[in-house]
Amino acid sequence: MPDNRSALWQSSGPENEVVIALPHIRLGARLWGDDGKPLLLALHGWLDNANSFEPLAAHLKDYQLLAIDWPGHGFSAHRPGAYPLHWIDYLYDLEMLIDHLSSQTSIHAVIGHSLGGIVASAYSAAFANKAPYWVFIEAASPLVESAEKSKARLVRSFAMHRKMALSERQQPLYTTSDSAITARHRLTGLDRVWCQLLIERNMQRVNGGVQWRSDPRLKLDSPMRLNLEHVTGLMRDHQANVLLISANEGYKIAPDIAEQVKSWYGKLSHVALDGDHHLHMGNSKMVAEQINAFIA
Repeated sequence: MPDNRSALWQSSGPENEVVIALPHIRLGARLWGDDGKPLLLALHGWLDNANSFEPLAAHLKDYQLLAIDWPGHGFSAHRPGAYPLHWIDYLYDLEMLIDHLSSQTSIHAVIGHSLGGIVASAYSAAFANKAPYWVFIEAASPLVESAEKSKARLVRSFAMHRKMALSERQQPLYTTSDSAITARHRLTGLDRVWCQLLIERNMQRVNGGVQWRSDPRLKLDSPMRLNLEHVTGLMRDHQANVLLISANEGYKIAPDIAEQVKSWYGKLSHVALDGDHHLHMGNSKMVAEQINAFIA
C-alpha cells in the first residue's frame, strides 16, 4: 500500500503537533518518526495526554509513533453538551480513528496505557484483526464493579453532574502551573519532570495566568460501570496478539481476578517491570525493549 499518511493529519504548528479531523470530533496528537516506518498508535491514560509517550518514542526509532489526545484531554476537542461521560465513548473514538488511519496506511501495533489499555483491550476483543499487535500497559481489561453498587453509583454520579450543570463557576485561574504540578507529584508520586510534561499540555495560557484545558467532566463519576459477567462476555475468547506490561509497583488486582482476566486471552504474553503506574515514562527504555521484541 502506498504511504500517503500526510493526508491523515494536518500540522498544527510547532514541532510534531498534528490535528486529526474525524467525522464526529477533532483530535490533537503528537507524531514521532518518518512516514515510511511502520505506524504505532498510542493511547494515553485518564487525565494524561499524548505527551505521556514522549519518553517511549525516544526508544522506538524503527517506527512512526502517533499519540493522540483523547477527547477532553490535551489539545483535543471536548465532547459537546454537558452530559455525563463514559469510558465506552472512547471505543467509538477508537473505531473511527482506526478506520480513518486504515484508509491510507496500515497500523502495525496499538499501544494503550491505563485508560488507553482498557479501551484497547475491550476494542480488540471484538476487532482483533484491526492491528497485528496490541500492547497494554498497566491495564488488561475494562474495570469491573459489583452489580450491587449500581444504584449508589448512579445517584452519586447524577448529583455530581447536576451540581456542575447548575454552577456558574469558571475554571480556576493560576499564576503558573507549578501548584498543579506539585499537587500531582504529591498525590501520585510521579516524578516532577513527568508531572510537568503531562500537566502543561492539559493547561492553557490565558490573560492573567493559566487555566485547565481538560474537560472538567473527566473528574466526575460515570453513571454506570460493567459487572464481571458483562466483562467476561465481552473479553473471553480474546484472539488478539497481546503483550501485557505491568509495573512491580503499579496497580494491583486480586490474584483470583488476575488469573481470570488472563484466562480470557488466547495469545497473551505478560512481563512485569520495575516502576510505578507510569513506568512507560519512568522506565521507558525497558518498556520499549519489550515492545520492540514483541512487534519486531
